[in-house]
Parts: sequence; structure tokens; C-alpha cells
Amino acid sequence: MTNLYKLLPKRIEEVDVIIAGGGTAGCIVAARLADADSNLSILVVESGRDNYESPTVIHPALWRGNHVPSDPKVYVHKSAKEKQLGGRESLIQVGNTLGGGSSINLMMYVRAQKCDFDSWNMEGWRSEEMGHYMRKVETYHGTGTENKHGVDGPIHVSKGPFRSTESEEDFINAMMQVGYPRVEDMQDLKSIGVESIRKYVSSDGRRQDTAHAYLHPRLRDGKHPGLHVLVETQVVRVMFDEDLRASAVELRPNPAFQPDRADDPARVVKARKLVVLSCGTLGTPSVLERSGVGQAEVLENAGVPLVTNLPGVGHDYQDHHLTMSCYKSNLPSGTTTDDIHGGYADIPKLLSNQDPILGWNGIDASSKIRPLDAEVERLGDKFKQCWDEDFEKVENKPLVSLIFVAGLLGDRGDIPQGQYFSMAPFTAYPYSRGHVHITGRSIDDRLDFVTGFLTDKSGFDLKTQIWPYKKQREVARRMRIYEGEVSHRHPSFPPGSTAAYNGDIETIEEPASTMKDIVYAPADDKIIEDWIRMNLTTCWHGIGTCKMAPLSSLGVVDENLGVHGVQALKIADLSVIPGNVGSNTMNTALIIGEKAADVIIRELGLWQ
Repeated sequence: MTNLYKLLPKRIEEVDVIIAGGGTAGCIVAARLADADSNLSILVVESGRDNYESPTVIHPALWRGNHVPSDPKVYVHKSAKEKQLGGRESLIQVGNTLGGGSSINLMMYVRAQKCDFDSWNMEGWRSEEMGHYMRKVETYHGTGTENKHGVDGPIHVSKGPFRSTESEEDFINAMMQVGYPRVEDMQDLKSIGVESIRKYVSSDGRRQDTAHAYLHPRLRDGKHPGLHVLVETQVVRVMFDEDLRASAVELRPNPAFQPDRADDPARVVKARKLVVLSCGTLGTPSVLERSGVGQAEVLENAGVPLVTNLPGVGHDYQDHHLTMSCYKSNLPSGTTTDDIHGGYADIPKLLSNQDPILGWNGIDASSKIRPLDAEVERLGDKFKQCWDEDFEKVENKPLVSLIFVAGLLGDRGDIPQGQYFSMAPFTAYPYSRGHVHITGRSIDDRLDFVTGFLTDKSGFDLKTQIWPYKKQREVARRMRIYEGEVSHRHPSFPPGSTAAYNGDIETIEEPASTMKDIVYAPADDKIIEDWIRMNLTTCWHGIGTCKMAPLSSLGVVDENLGVHGVQALKIADLSVIPGNVGSNTMNTALIIGEKAADVIIRELGLWQ
């Protein structure tokens, strides 16, 4: 019996701390507070379901099952139609289960760069200080830079029980042929190059989500009686007393999971000490605005009484811009994710046999890369101006992360059975910004959500995708496993264009080491531009909508994560990041959780 509920017992009317959101960071905050004082009453409120021992959560190879439209472990935010994206709506998936994104993501272990934290210019958040939390969170299995990795943290980092070594080494060798060094440990906060990566997977093949690593053990050990978790329940708003102190939250059953309780009245639970919002980059600003905290004009239009005017709420949304290209391979069956994700594998048999491939996410190598000087020049004057201002002198700042996937990424459509591989470059530091705001008082009212992808006036973000599209094509052509392109997952160049490389391996007559790069005419670049606009998507790395900065810079929280203008309200999720990170974002979310817990423990006087 645990203190995990779908319906909160009537006896729980008031607790010490309410954590709104049981995602990646929220689970960490709850667990660390419970450790600091086992009698501290803590209520975690999660809109999604419990994830305990869910097969598609704990087995890395089944991650794709969490991303189908019918799966309840994700919630899909739909953006406005955006002209610069060909009039498309963007579908942004977020975690909707305990553990949040850590329960459904691709489990890549990639840290931010030193320059990222230092550029935030916030006391207590510089790279030297954040290194402590990087070590605290992890148990690192493997060699690496001395004193950079943790040895006894809750989250295990390993290469897992299965790898597709042939494709991994092939990608790394091809990257070296186009000019990038192989790095033994690229998670040293400074390296640029390509590496054989580790992941948030244990050596025996289990996903390392924060619900299983932090929350569930404490719910089941009988030592944390004050820890309570309420699932399938939405946070409508935070309530404030006359001193603008967060004093309660209003909750309702999530009708997606509990339709029979859709007409139940909202319930109010009081917080004696603190409310922590951890609802994510799109969820947290929405809760704030429904609570009366936000830009006055937005709240007036939504019919929400103003508590405090905080113009930065919901502004400056950003996400790593991602495109995906796919290729045919000569890899044997069982060495890509295609049999599993294509529906050809006998999943029950794999589970029964505890097959090691279940502990694999299909990603064994990745890179952080920068263009050569000559390539910068070819990208144009406006690109070069941005490069010179923000990149040229910061040598450990990547332009792009290029990920290799042993399998077909994206919609499989009518692609025939086979073994494929994919290249997925994402823009590390996009200039484009969007926003997310409420349009009404109800949690069911639509959001005014604009991604802003590719809206920067300089065109830098578009050029930053054109360059890696060409680069990853050259990498793919130099791989031994390459058998040609999946044509409809690439731009369609006209016959006669030198860019219309047909991708047939039999046409390659020269060795990869002396192969000449494909030549693109201006008309080819325009075709690539149009393809990017129609295919660019989220990397599921949304940040920045409640950023940590002064009020004068549209900040929402201070360096201690306290919301400006009110009391006893903090935010602990990726919405607080004031500048982007040159990495996948799970590691940053983890250390935000650990840092937030330390701040709260100190402020509540719980240091032992």
C-alpha cells in the first residue's frame, strides 16, 4: 500500500509543500524534500497516469509506443498555423505520466556545454556550481574525464546491454572522414566532435526515469509517510492570500482519464509552506496565467483577475529545430529498431526471453559539430555576422547536434519492411522565439501557442538547417552500411541537378576516403529551404517561457527560482532556462530538479 492516489483522501486538506507536476524535475524535488524530512507533508499532483513498471516506459526499445497519438502517456499541444512553416500546425508532444519526459524520451545522455551555464549570468548557476549536480544525479558506468562523473547517484548512465556496433563505428568513421574528431568523453562540457554515447539506461537495460529512480522507491519503503502522490489530476490554478503568498492550489480530475468524475467540483488543497510549479515549458506558464500571474493584457483578454503583472510569462518559447532524413542500409535484421518499431518483431517473445535488444534505444553515436571557416563564408553575410558575434570566439559552442539512429525515424507510412538508418540534426541555439498564453479562464480553453520556428529576421536558423542537411548526406554516403536514400524523406531535386544524387550504392565507384562532395546550385538550396519549412519539427526540448532573469529582462523567476512579485511560489522545470543549451535537455532538467531541491531545503531550514 502506497500513498499514491487517483482520488485524494478527504483527510488531506492541507500539506506543507505542493508540487504541481510529477515530471522529470518534480519527482526529484519531491524525493529530496522527503529525504530531508520524512515527516514533511508533500503532495505531488500529476495530470497523467502512474508509470510504475509500464512496459513501454521501462524497456527502452519500446519508446516509440509512447509517441503514437492514442497513447495516454503523451499530451499533444497543437500550435497555430504558421506561414513560415508552410502553413502547418506543429504538434508538440509532452510527457503526460509520472516521470514526465524522462518516461517517454529517447534517453540520450548529453550534457550542456560550459559556455551555456556561464552565459546565463545567474548567481549559483555557473558551470562550476552545476557540475556538482551533474555528478550528484548519476552513477556513471564507464571511463571518462576524471572528476566529471558521478559514482553513486540515482540515475544510471551506461551503454546498456545491446548496441549495433557495426553501424555505430561506421557513423563515427564517416564523421571522422568529413573532418570531426572522435572524442572519448564528449560530456566534459567543452568538446566538439563525435562520440560513442551512453544513455539513461542501466547496464541491465532499464530506462532511468525519475519516477522509478526517485519517487517510487520512497513511496514503497515505508520511511517517507509524508510523501503523497495524486495522479490523473490537473492543477487549475494557484491561489494567493492577501499578502500575495501562494497558499493553495485548485485541482480537478483529469477528464481524459476519469470521465465519470468530469462534473465533480474542483477541490482546493492548502499549502502551509510552499507551492512548486513543475508543469513544463508549456504547462507552467498556463497555470501561472490562470492564477493571475502574467502580462496584464493577456490576463484581461482571458478574463482572469490580475494578481501581479509579470510580462515575461509565456514569452520567449524556444525549442531545438529538428529535421530527419532516412537511408536504406545493408544491416542484418535485429541490428536496427525497424523490426520492433515496424511491427515485425514478436514483442511478447522478446519480453519473455528478456532479450537484450529491449534495453536499446537505437542510438549509439552522436555529435556536436561546427562548420569550417569556408562553410561559414558560403552560408552568406547575415549568417556570418551572427556566427562572428555569437559562435566564432566560443570554440566549445556547437552549431548543431547530429544524431545517428539505427532505424527509421518519423512516420513509417508505406515504407517497405527493411533495415534503415536515420540522421537527425538539431539546431543547438536557435534565434527564433515563440510564445504560449491562455485565451480564457478555463483549463479547457485553447492556448494561443506559436512556436516561432524559423522566424528570426537574419535567416540564421534556416541556414543552420541547410548546412547540416548537406553535411549528413555526405556522412551517409561514406558509410559502408549505406544502400541509398529513402527518397520521400529528402528534398526532391529535378532531373539533371547535380544535387539529384539517386542514392544507389552501385553508382559509387570511388572509395569513401576520396569521394567528392555533392555540388548544389542556388536552385537546389531553394528546394532544400522549402523542404525544411515543410518538415522541420520539434526536438521535444522546449524551454524558456518562465525564464530566470531580472524583471527588466522579462524574467519570471529569480536565481532561487522564486516567482517575481509573489511569495512562496517557485518553478522547477525547463521553463526557467534563460538561454539554450547545446545538448539534449534531460540532463539539464535533472540538475534543475536537484538544484531546486537544495534551494528549497535550505530555505525551509531542513539542512541536516
